[in-house]
Amino acid sequence: MPEATTVFTAVDTQDFDAFAAMLADESTFVFGNQEPFVGIEAILAGNAAFFTAVQRTEHHINRVWTVGPTTLAETDVTYTRLDGKEVTLPALSTWDVDEAGLITSYQVFADLTPVFAP
Repeated sequence: MPEATTVFTAVDTQDFDAFAAMLADESTFVFGNQEPFVGIEAILAGNAAFFTAVQRTEHHINRVWTVGPTTLAETDVTYTRLDGKEVTLPALSTWDVDEAGLITSYQVFADLTPVFAP
């Protein structure tokens, strides 16, 4: 099972190969109220597209709970906008893993409105 620090390091460094290695083939990824991405290629394409809208992210882990195959990670995420301004927002990420320890579903609960506000 991927540890929260491993997951968020892959995201924050935009190491999509490392992130892909944590995903099951038919995994799903949902950010907020967006449509789900299904499958590794779609998930990676969605994440790559997100990083054309912001320079970087930095996750600060507050708490992590793991119960069986499910992990919940409460974080504060600092987004560096394209104009260089930083916005820090709370988020909750959850993921489930299969018997092999690969992520089968990943969901992020966050409101990014302030990141893209003028």
